Amino acid sequence: MNEKQLIKNLLDFIDHSPSPYHAVKNLENQLVENNFTKLDEKQHWVLNRGGRYYVIRDGSSIIFFVAGERQLSDSGYKIFGAHTDSPGLKIKPNPVINSEGLLRLGVEIYGGPILATFTDRDLSLAGRFSYKTSEQQVDSQLVQFEQPLLRLPNLAIHMNRTVNEEGLKLHKQNELALIISTAIESQLSQQYLTQLLEQTSNIKADDILSWELNVYDTQKGSFWGDKEQFYTDSQLDNLASCHIGAQALLNHSTLKSGNTTLCAFFDHEEIGSESTKGANGSFLPDILERIALALELKKEDYQRALANSFMISADMAHAYQPNFPTAYEPEHKVMVNKGPVIKTNANHRYSSECISEAMFINWCKQTNTPYQKYSHRTDIPCGSTIGPMTSAKLGIRSIDVGNPMWAMHSIRESAGVKDHLYMFNVINHFFSSD
Repeated sequence: MNEKQLIKNLLDFIDHSPSPYHAVKNLENQLVENNFTKLDEKQHWVLNRGGRYYVIRDGSSIIFFVAGERQLSDSGYKIFGAHTDSPGLKIKPNPVINSEGLLRLGVEIYGGPILATFTDRDLSLAGRFSYKTSEQQVDSQLVQFEQPLLRLPNLAIHMNRTVNEEGLKLHKQNELALIISTAIESQLSQQYLTQLLEQTSNIKADDILSWELNVYDTQKGSFWGDKEQFYTDSQLDNLASCHIGAQALLNHSTLKSGNTTLCAFFDHEEIGSESTKGANGSFLPDILERIALALELKKEDYQRALANSFMISADMAHAYQPNFPTAYEPEHKVMVNKGPVIKTNANHRYSSECISEAMFINWCKQTNTPYQKYSHRTDIPCGSTIGPMTSAKLGIRSIDVGNPMWAMHSIRESAGVKDHLYMFNVINHFFSSD
């Protein structure tokens, strides 16, 4: 697969994954096509060496792995970690606002989106909802409205004369409600959203009990630039990393390598990962231990396996944008299409350290892949990733890397076409090498 084909595949994955639940479902479909077997955490596990397996926790976090032929206590786990969620807007439980002849939906802010980028976009809804079945049980279903349903119209410059000097500032409580319809008397605010869900799902409105709905941009991803050297879409942070990890693990050389390889993709990273399915929860430790137990490792051998393991935590990196030179550390400007970025931080906001950094550089050299190093400005707070928390929980050596991108946390992000293939080559080598 060449670099353009790989990006087309990525954009298709993102465009069909408007929520973490859809992303995990699409990953599951790929795994089934590649003969992976689903495991249930509530059931007893029987694993075969060389077997392919996956586990989903609450619909939006997924771990999939190959139980390698090599002795796990000596070879350890080769882990690639990323996250399925992106910052944005979520619909409130009682969202409908009926006033001034318009229906609007109230939203909550999830994580740290660039709110101004949500204005004047063709927005819609996606996620999951739960309902009462005919057997009086609770079940859930994915939902995606493909047509533009919502909009956040900007205020005209005639009424906001300083917007170009001071920037667009949106009051989080009063100015983010999304217009969805002209109000008419027959529309009852309390039932409006459940009626919409009924129309798209054939589940009766009276049976719909709750929902988790994201606001998403309906515009598809695309290439741009005079030679199409860049691409753009929503949710590059961090579905681009999920995509490349899955593609590398599913590559033939990885599947046949004999290593125990594993991808762990978590929800809730953008809000701190503190949940049952987040990276700071028990999901990854539980699965690693159960793999060891199913392969009949003793406690000491499991601890040896962890000591012999390595984790690549992949999250997108801040590419240099020359219009804003003062936002970057002068000697650490990373560029799009110049290779994977190694992220370091003295306060361990990233898990990279001297030895893990050297190991990743060596893999880059072995695959003729260019690489870059990133450090945040000292006077600006640095973000973090799943790397430090997961490596701390497990005692596994780890590194934080990512592909460079522009406009992180915008509803429309951009990155370089070459970098996705560069990262694929390194991760595939990591998975398949001794």
